[in-house]
Amino acid sequence: MAGHQICVQIWLAVSLLTDALALSGQALLATNYSQANYQQARKVIYSVLKIGLATGFPLAVFLFIGFEALSGLFTTDAEVLQIAWSGTLFVAGSQPVNAVAFVLDGLYYGVSDYEYAAVSMVVVGLISSAFLLVAAPLFSVGGVWTGLFLFMTLRVVAGFWSGLFNARLGTKSGPWKMIYCDMEKGKG
Repeated sequence: MAGHQICVQIWLAVSLLTDALALSGQALLATNYSQANYQQARKVIYSVLKIGLATGFPLAVFLFIGFEALSGLFTTDAEVLQIAWSGTLFVAGSQPVNAVAFVLDGLYYGVSDYEYAAVSMVVVGLISSAFLLVAAPLFSVGGVWTGLFLFMTLRVVAGFWSGLFNARLGTKSGPWKMIYCDMEKGKG
């Protein structure tokens, strides 16, 4: 479990870095949205999503290359480090998905679309939990990490795909309608 805990701590620390981008996007979007500056709000949305994706990939590479050195900060026990190394692909590979998921959260909060954020999180959580009930007993810690990756991936899917759970960012409904209203009139 010590090796797994090292993976969790590194995953959480790096996730908080990308979550800071979500908070910035949230504040910028909320400012423009509240001032009815919808064209600038759209620019914030697209910019923050691009930056999130562009941040996630280098973080993944950095973690994959530097995971051994990072995990060495936690212990010198060779057996624990070997177990921690087995989680490298999950920790590093999930960073691009995590970055986009956190940015999407910030965007939904930036326009006060809390209802959608909450409902989608519950649905995604239920699906991921059902997966964990099956995968964890079969694949142990690997099943848990796969379940976490599934959870984060489904959060991204729920944030983008307009056909799933009536995703508002894609359908331009709810508070998002105001951001896209001038585009429909040919101003955007």
